[in-house]
Amino acid sequence: MTTLWPTSYYTDEDHLSLEQERIFERSWICAARSSDIAAPGAFVRVNVGRESVLLVRKKDGDIRALINLCRHRGAQLCLEEEGTFKNSIRCPYHGWTFNFDGHLVGAPFLHELPPETKQRHLFTAQVDEWLGYIWVNLDPTAPPLMEQVGPLLRGRFGDEDVPGNYECEKLRVAKEVTYEVAANWKILYENFCECYHCPTMHPEICQILPSWRTGYGTVSGPEGPKQEGSPLADDATGFSLSGKAAAQKLPKVPEKHARTFHGILLWPNVHLMFIPDHVMCMRFEPVSPGRTRVVVQWLFHPDAMDDAEFSPDDAAALVEVTAMEDFEACERVQAAANSAYFEEFHTPHESLILEFREWVHQLLHPESVRHLKEAV
Repeated sequence: MTTLWPTSYYTDEDHLSLEQERIFERSWICAARSSDIAAPGAFVRVNVGRESVLLVRKKDGDIRALINLCRHRGAQLCLEEEGTFKNSIRCPYHGWTFNFDGHLVGAPFLHELPPETKQRHLFTAQVDEWLGYIWVNLDPTAPPLMEQVGPLLRGRFGDEDVPGNYECEKLRVAKEVTYEVAANWKILYENFCECYHCPTMHPEICQILPSWRTGYGTVSGPEGPKQEGSPLADDATGFSLSGKAAAQKLPKVPEKHARTFHGILLWPNVHLMFIPDHVMCMRFEPVSPGRTRVVVQWLFHPDAMDDAEFSPDDAAALVEVTAMEDFEACERVQAAANSAYFEEFHTPHESLILEFREWVHQLLHPESVRHLKEAV
């Protein structure tokens, strides 16, 4: 399996279309926070691959993922980013109306239209909830979410349910920042696959997590048993720019992890950090071959957020400083991607990049993987 990619993987519009088709439109994508649509009728409009999707909360509490496209003339049903539907979704073009299951329930002169008109329901996608987030898969034949993330969880944490200790579904978003980065999504994602650059670029985070000075972080390399994570510095009480905790330890985080940072990448678009007092979620959305939208959320316990003196800013500042350093470096790589001299060399610290590239290759070129297995 080749580990070197042609520069067109970072610059070519057709290649990005292939990635959208075979990765982002066939994988489980973390799309929104469940609390974004807490009430019946609430909706958010999200992008999954190249498709616009409406995530709608039904009266019974279930969520539906509806393709944002009327089955009459193909007009987008909704242009708002979020809001609340009363009892149905009405296309403003010709008035076709759908319920929250996507079924056609009304249209002008419906009794005069062919009988098959009543079967023109909205296209739907698979949807699931996990860690307090809504996950969407456009592929109706895709296996359940856990079949995608389960191997990654076991590879990172062994048999321990580390994410479960943080009860993410009970946490609230204390802060959210969206970045527009002038770099290909894979360049960004691979940056978070390794910590070889940490001693050079990230003195702030290495001050809080001294083991990262070795070039290995809990995402990118071994530090004893997998679930142990990275210990905080002896003089630090939290994962923040000042080294102080922003809140009390989350209720179900075990004492053995009370001074531990855990990180995991869930391909293709999520980076999670589990810290004793909060959780950070970073989501990646390709915009163009050379541009990526990055959404970062910091999640804290409601009790902590209800404290009048609570602020997430110190904890967020450590990630923000580090992220800006990362984004600048990734933009430097993107700027060089058209060079005839562009090439790469991977150290042992960057082994996770090779695993990621193998996963991408398998999804983009399943026929070559099948032929390889048949040859064996």
